[in-house]
Amino acid sequence: MDKNIVVNQQFENSNIKTLLNEVMEKTINPEDYYEIAAILESLGWNDSSASKSFGVLDIFELSKILWDMINNKAYLQPFMEEKKTSVRSNMVLIIKSFLRGLIFALPMTISVISMLTLRFSLWSYENSSTELATSIAIGTILSFVTIGGFTQVIARRGFYYISQDFYNMAKRITYYFVRVGYVTTFAVALILILFNSFFGYLPYRMIIVASFYYIFLCSNWLIITITYILKREFTFTALLSFGILIVFILFKILKLNIIVSQIISLFIISILSFILINYFFNKDEKKMEKGIAPALPRKSVMIYSLAPYFYYGFLYFSFLFIDRVIAWSTTGDYMPYIIWFRGDYELGLDFALLMLLIPMGMVEVTVSRLMEKLEVAQKNSFNDQGTIINKKYLNFYIRNVILVSISAILSSIFVFLIVRYLNNDSSLLTNSKFVFNNVTYFVFIVGLIAYSILSVALSNVVILFSLSQPKLVTKAMAYSVLINFFVGFLLSRWFHYYFAALGLLIGAVFFCIATCYCVVKVLNNLDYYLYASS
Repeated sequence: MDKNIVVNQQFENSNIKTLLNEVMEKTINPEDYYEIAAILESLGWNDSSASKSFGVLDIFELSKILWDMINNKAYLQPFMEEKKTSVRSNMVLIIKSFLRGLIFALPMTISVISMLTLRFSLWSYENSSTELATSIAIGTILSFVTIGGFTQVIARRGFYYISQDFYNMAKRITYYFVRVGYVTTFAVALILILFNSFFGYLPYRMIIVASFYYIFLCSNWLIITITYILKREFTFTALLSFGILIVFILFKILKLNIIVSQIISLFIISILSFILINYFFNKDEKKMEKGIAPALPRKSVMIYSLAPYFYYGFLYFSFLFIDRVIAWSTTGDYMPYIIWFRGDYELGLDFALLMLLIPMGMVEVTVSRLMEKLEVAQKNSFNDQGTIINKKYLNFYIRNVILVSISAILSSIFVFLIVRYLNNDSSLLTNSKFVFNNVTYFVFIVGLIAYSILSVALSNVVILFSLSQPKLVTKAMAYSVLINFFVGFLLSRWFHYYFAALGLLIGAVFFCIATCYCVVKVLNNLDYYLYASS
């Protein structure tokens, strides 16, 4: 019998039409019938069940029939009905999205509050010597730069598999990158120690302290990422609070050294975190449909596709901290080593970072709404409506930029007023190193402006990532890092060390403009980019 006749007869079968719908829910554009076979296996089908239900020899014959149905007969999806929700339901969704964006910055807020009240946090201490502060700062910055790329690829690939309910695959790929992250962490620590032993830039004691903090903080950043993709963000916040409590007990009650107390606490938190993460993954795996999940892609293919996200993570944290390194390495009145912590500079940027809380919540709300509406519009529009859809979502994006910008401005004003109150009228900072001087205020104000602009750029990044355009983001970020470095370096050497903050500001302006241009470019050709990303 002619193959097309068989396919057409099979197409009339309601069972196979239902099966085809299930396959198309997993992927709209399968590459070939092998991908369909993998999806059928993930749905619980095997040779025996395929033969019994459809009279085929095996699952591959069934996948070929489905492949021919897709290619020889137009597969029409009905328009997706846009769900009409009540005002109350919309408010609940908006609040949930806002809190999800907000919760990612909550650990930073808890650390700042802990420093203001207890005078220490999980990895910092107000009364530490400048030498100790320099060691901790080196370990902290190095940990962000080292792990930044791994957090991006874990989030990208982990979310991808979890969204398809492939929790086992999400666990395997996450643990793979965690292992690679740990190997990289220990390799960098070893290189740092050997390099310093050879050149002698810093005392041995400083490098050892920096290495300990570096290793445990790398572990913490990996943990934060995993809890985020598992949508259990409060878990790490609770663990961070518990870790601060451990430090309090060891340092304040048992009178142990602050470094020993913090390292013990970081170690305990790391162990508890991975026990909980393993439990969450095992629990979520039970939600999977019975069957065999598709095989993981080849590592070479996976690494190639994820490389832009890795580069972005590395470049992003380099961008955030490069001005600090420039400021701390500028020759001053007292410069015993090649790099020397300057608390007034760090203090200004730390408090300025607090303004990101509200804008990050707004970014989660606006971008999630944008992508939700895009999915409906893509399925409910005809081919000749591309220009209309492009213009509609370009206008939506402009409103998004305005909303995030307003939230950033209001958040910056709020943080500025709170800081000014704490420094002028509150007894909270009495006899504290947190009192601002002229340098701190300069860096603080520049930081508020820079992070406000950066928050708009980050909303652009989320949109471009959602449309699978990481190379545009990575290219813009690379130029921004170079601008940050050269502007900050030149101004800090020509004038004073705290002018390095202007490198952060100019770099943020460029990054914002570049990503805005990229988003507008993509949205003007949205139909093409939606097709390409699918």
